[in-house]
Amino acid sequence: MKLLVVGTVAFDSVKTPFGEVNDVLGGSATYFSVSASYFTDVSIVAVVGEDFPDEHLEMLRQKEVDVRGVMRSSGKTFRRKGEYGSDLNQANTLETQLNVLADFSPILPDEYTDCDFVFLANVDPVLQSKVLDQVKKPKLVAMDTMNFWIHGKHGDLIETIKRVNMVIINEGEARDLAKVPNLVHAAQWIQDLGPKTVIIKRGEYGALMFNGKTVFSAPAFPLETIYDPTGAGDSFAGGFIGYLSSVNNLNEASLRQAIILGSAMASFNVEDFSLDRLKELTYPEIEERFRMFKNLTHFEDSISLQ
Repeated sequence: MKLLVVGTVAFDSVKTPFGEVNDVLGGSATYFSVSASYFTDVSIVAVVGEDFPDEHLEMLRQKEVDVRGVMRSSGKTFRRKGEYGSDLNQANTLETQLNVLADFSPILPDEYTDCDFVFLANVDPVLQSKVLDQVKKPKLVAMDTMNFWIHGKHGDLIETIKRVNMVIINEGEARDLAKVPNLVHAAQWIQDLGPKTVIIKRGEYGALMFNGKTVFSAPAFPLETIYDPTGAGDSFAGGFIGYLSSVNNLNEASLRQAIILGSAMASFNVEDFSLDRLKELTYPEIEERFRMFKNLTHFEDSISLQ
């Protein structure tokens, strides 16, 4: 099955307690597509500036990511500068330069319009809706968002949410969007807008999936080394939807397996800055971490209290 992602390709400058990097490759669509590429064919729609090196696009091509939808415009590439303190679940955005992203209006190549799986990464909800206007009959449309759009374009965001099958969002954003402190209530509020499935990312505490009337909880992988959480959520989404695309199945069992694989990809991502760890992964490493995740929560199902 073909998978389409629309989002940002960017330069990141990031400081964490474990180091600092400047103008490294980042962006929601970049992390998503590299993560998903281990499972399925990915096509990416984004915009970059004249300053964007061809070597980054070549890296994506080597991962067999279709980059024909990456438009190069006059000006500079989107840039973001952020910092993490001891709480790696909280990012402090120091600077955002939209640059060419400010005038971005995604136009899908004809070959992209019949993609079966679509992920609308974290961009303006108006742009997300423009993409939905161009795709034909996707089997699954999932989306992400952030507080900037929740507060700045609330009405547009609600209308976009009503058009998708799945929302993938972090816990702070879920509470902010629904205006309730309880995550169960927040997920129900989002489901009432239309999406059957809501996945709430909880950083080092794992992920919760609300799928119709069922709930599934997955832990985060306990790591000794965490360098940079930037892109972890997009890496999670890439592994999650990439796997669903590969099996072409949306039943409960597939969704639960996809949650674990998404969590595995996110755990690899945080082990280094930028995409340095993610792009060097091997399939045996992914399989081994999947098994380790499974062992984290395995227990016998017989119990006697007498």
